[in-house]
Amino acid sequence: MDPVQDRIESPPPGPPIWQPPAPPPSDGGREKVFNAPLPSLLIALSMPVLFFLQARLPDEGLRWAFFPDTLTTGGWWPGILTSMALHGGWAHALVNAGFAIAFGPPIARLFSGAKGGFVFFAYYIVCGLCGTLGYGLVHLGSDAPMVGASGAVTGLLGGAIRLMGTDGGVRPLTDRGVITTSIVILILNAVTGLIGFAPGVEGAGIAWEAHAFGFLAGLLLIGPLARGFGKPPGGFASRAGLRDPRP
Repeated sequence: MDPVQDRIESPPPGPPIWQPPAPPPSDGGREKVFNAPLPSLLIALSMPVLFFLQARLPDEGLRWAFFPDTLTTGGWWPGILTSMALHGGWAHALVNAGFAIAFGPPIARLFSGAKGGFVFFAYYIVCGLCGTLGYGLVHLGSDAPMVGASGAVTGLLGGAIRLMGTDGGVRPLTDRGVITTSIVILILNAVTGLIGFAPGVEGAGIAWEAHAFGFLAGLLLIGPLARGFGKPPGGFASRAGLRDPRP
């Protein structure tokens, strides 16, 4: 063997040469493509399933819709809640499901365990109720039915904005990014509603006010819920009895 080549291939004695660590083994050699938490998956999957059932009802579920004028005439319950389980068509249901799976995971990961799952669903429902109620107050005399989970879904968006770029923490309402992003979303939402164009709602009015009220509810509620039920922000992993390092 050529001695020069031999010197190149045989490293001199001394500390071992660093090698990059091997990648962790994956399940069956395959990488997970979809890793959304179960609560957000259930929310998203429920929308097409419920619409499948809704389309087979004699009145297509209209009796369970929300009518704004019932806030003054009575009979607003249970429509203010059940209207979130209804949609105006397959496209409407699938678009909302897509948004739920896009914005739900950060919030679902914030709340862990069975208790966390309950908090996540409660947060989702309360945002939807705020959206529906807000829409009803704006259109108090209307007898036109309103359906859809858009208020609840935009509530997830509001919460997700305050979780972006954090390690389990919640950005303050006064954060410049939170304020700027929220203003842009609310403007786009209003413009979309006023011009009457959005995917999945062809030929129907857009309850953009419900989106706005649901978004604002999610934006405000995520803070106190995170303090009361959220996992603590990630810190230094140490043995019991040791504290996180201080700068």
